[in-house]
Amino acid sequence: MITMTARGLKYRVVLVGLAFCSFSLAAGTKEGASGTANGSAAAPVFGIKIPPKYRDWRLISVAHEEGSLNDIRAILGNDVALKAYRQGTLPFPDGTIIVRLAYSYVSSEENNKVFGRVQSFVAGPPTDWYLQVMVKDSKKYASTRGWGYAQFNKDGKPADAAKHNTCAPCHEPASARDFVFTTYAP
Repeated sequence: MITMTARGLKYRVVLVGLAFCSFSLAAGTKEGASGTANGSAAAPVFGIKIPPKYRDWRLISVAHEEGSLNDIRAILGNDVALKAYRQGTLPFPDGTIIVRLAYSYVSSEENNKVFGRVQSFVAGPPTDWYLQVMVKDSKKYASTRGWGYAQFNKDGKPADAAKHNTCAPCHEPASARDFVFTTYAP
C-alpha cells in the first residue's frame, strides 16, 4: 500500500493541474485549432461570437465534472474578469467575459507507467459543446440577470436557441456569486 502525506498529495494535485493547463494552452495556441473557429457565427438568443484571442486569456480555474459529463474544464477570463476575481468584486462589472473549455477526461497511460498504477487523468479530445462564453452587460442582458450566454461546438458552430435558453436558468443556483459557478483559484 502506498501512503502519501497531505503535502505530497497537494504537490501531485498541483502537478496534474499544471500539466492540464499546459496541455490546454498548447492545444489551442493557434486560432482555428482544436475547436475554435473564426468567430464569425453568432450564438442565437444572445448574439455572442467567439471572442478573438480568448486562448491568450488567463486561467481562472480548472474543474472536473463527473457523471454523464465526465469532462475536465479550463475556465479563462479577460482582463476585466481577472481583476474582478482577484479583488473579490461582486457583482462582476460590465465587460467581464468568462470562457469555459471542456475536454474529455481520460486516463494517461504514459503517466500511469511512471506512477506504476492508474492515477493520472488528463484532458483528451474536446467535448461536443466544448466552448461556453458568458458576457456581462447589465443593460443588454437585463432579462437574464446581466449575463449573455453562448455555447459553441468543437467546430465553432453555435448551439441552437433551445440550448441557449437553458443557460440562464441553469446559472440561477449561483445567484449569490452573480450567477457564476467558478471561484478563483489563484
